[in-house]
Amino acid sequence: MNGKSWHDWYVEERSAGERIADRITNFVGSWPFIYLHIVWFGVWLLLPVEPFPFGLLTAVVSLEAILLSTFIMMSQNRQAERDRRQAKADYETNLAAKVEIEDLQQRLVRIENDKLDRIVKILAEK
Repeated sequence: MNGKSWHDWYVEERSAGERIADRITNFVGSWPFIYLHIVWFGVWLLLPVEPFPFGLLTAVVSLEAILLSTFIMMSQNRQAERDRRQAKADYETNLAAKVEIEDLQQRLVRIENDKLDRIVKILAEK
């Protein structure tokens, strides 16, 4: 992997649109987003922007909900892909560790057999 982790590759491979969608999703899931909407709705309701039943506000909020849900879905899809890559990297690491452990076990068996052969040889000499 050239010294880069799977996460480094994942971050570098994102397109500009994916990075923007991730930033929007990160903002949407934050307290500043909530505060912004509290202020926005408060101003809309307290100032005579439009009369009740607030048709324009309803349309804007509906459009915002459509766009935000799309961005969230895009981020969730990327998160699922990221999780698949992490699982694959973990699997490959586990396979490499298994091979190394098996090699170490074989070396330990050889060392143990050599020790036993030496003990038998020493006992046979006596």
